[in-house]
Amino acid sequence: MDTELREKILVVEDEASLRELLQYNLEKEGYRVTLATDGEDGLLHVEENKPDLIVLDWMLPQVSGIEVCRRLRRSNETKLIPILMLTAKGEEADMVRGLSIGADDYMTKPFSVVELVARVKALLRRSNPARSEESLTYRDLTMDLRTYRVSRAGSEVHVGPTEFKLLRYFMENPGRVFTREQLLDAVWGSDIYVEPRTVDVHIRRLRVALNPTGGEDCRDYIRTVRSAGYALDDSAE
Repeated sequence: MDTELREKILVVEDEASLRELLQYNLEKEGYRVTLATDGEDGLLHVEENKPDLIVLDWMLPQVSGIEVCRRLRRSNETKLIPILMLTAKGEEADMVRGLSIGADDYMTKPFSVVELVARVKALLRRSNPARSEESLTYRDLTMDLRTYRVSRAGSEVHVGPTEFKLLRYFMENPGRVFTREQLLDAVWGSDIYVEPRTVDVHIRRLRVALNPTGGEDCRDYIRTVRSAGYALDDSAE
């Protein structure tokens, strides 16, 4: 692959072992990876070599990840760079704070590297549609965006137009939990009124389509999170 066409990712993380782990897995996916060990170093890297995406730790020496994010969002040159925040903080208020100051997504440590790579790909697709992939994959699920076909383990899966849109949104954001309202806005549009319970109906249809036999050997990937919503999650029961 031409190195000029490969997306540049800046990883700002002070923990050496995690830095190396992220660098290895992102480079394995074909990205060009630059490393920074603290907030000041990260800001310098952004200024010298504008990345396509930043993986940013919350707790950093010199300048905190929150402050780095805040400064980048203030500048016209860097305000649109996607930022994936890494945090050991599990409190909901901390997560909301990270998103409110401009982070595009967050992951709480410890996390799955496979899921992180999937989140990176989703953020890059949204920030630069021209580079979007022609297909999406999750475990044994494949979605062809050109022909609007879905397959699982090599067998074609028949889904309706709305279920296709739902599944695409899930596959672009694996592991993330979405409320019914968020799914309505993403799939139906915010300018159309649809009852929130309509989402439940289409989720049931999607489940049946993805797992027609209901057998134990065919895992249900759509996870229901009580009082929250739904997610595409390999840990679904």
